[in-house]
Amino acid sequence: HLVESGGGLVQAGDSLRLSCVTSGRTSNIYGYGWFRQPPGKEREFVASIAKYDSTDTSYTNSVKGRFIVSRDNDKNTAYLQMNSLKPEDTAIYYCAASAFWTAGLSERDSFAYWGQGTQVTVSL
Repeated sequence: HLVESGGGLVQAGDSLRLSCVTSGRTSNIYGYGWFRQPPGKEREFVASIAKYDSTDTSYTNSVKGRFIVSRDNDKNTAYLQMNSLKPEDTAIYYCAASAFWTAGLSERDSFAYWGQGTQVTVSL
C-alpha cells in the first residue's frame, strides 16, 4: 500500500516535495519509482531509486538537475524533491514500488505497486 502526499498548486520556479509512504509487506520492495501523467497524455517515467543503494538513481531527461529522488528505509518512505518547477511539470504524480531491481529501472510494467496519485499544478 502506497500513499502519496505533498502535491499542490505552485508558481513557476517554486519547489515541492512529494512523499510516498509504504505499508504492508515492505520487505519485498527493492526500488521506488515516480511517474507522472500530464493532462491528456500517457503516464511517463520521472525518476527511480534502489531501496538498498541510494546512489542508484535514474531520471528522465526533462527533470535532470531539477528533481531529486530519495528514500528513507527506516520510515518506509520515498521522496521526490522538485525544484525550479515549470508549467510543463503539471501532472498527476504517482509513486510506485518494484519487487525487483535493476539499474535504471523505468518501465511502468516493472513496478507492481502503485499509489493513488497526487496533483501538481504549476502556474506561470
